[in-house]
Amino acid sequence: MSEQRVRVPVADLDPVIHAPARLAIVTALFVVERADFVFLQRQTELTRGNLSSHLSKLEDAGYLAVEKTFVRRVPRTLLRLTSAGREAFRKYRDQMQQALKDLPD
Repeated sequence: MSEQRVRVPVADLDPVIHAPARLAIVTALFVVERADFVFLQRQTELTRGNLSSHLSKLEDAGYLAVEKTFVRRVPRTLLRLTSAGREAFRKYRDQMQQALKDLPD
């Protein structure tokens, strides 16, 4: 039996999105217009500090917009994907789908 080599283009995937925690964040935000920090924390099951750290990386990449407001003197952090973040996630999704499609049975 000959060995068949298949190139899975994992190296081409966006490393900012590909990290499991950030992938969970981007996936959750992709299906909503915006979300608050508590909602995202519940969806991802990340600790407050871990979520904050990953949000900073997404914001630094230009994929995430953060809006801080107050509701009855209580701080509220609203998060949304930027158009660049949405486009990066679409590209990531398409590349991942193609990589999986190209795998042999």
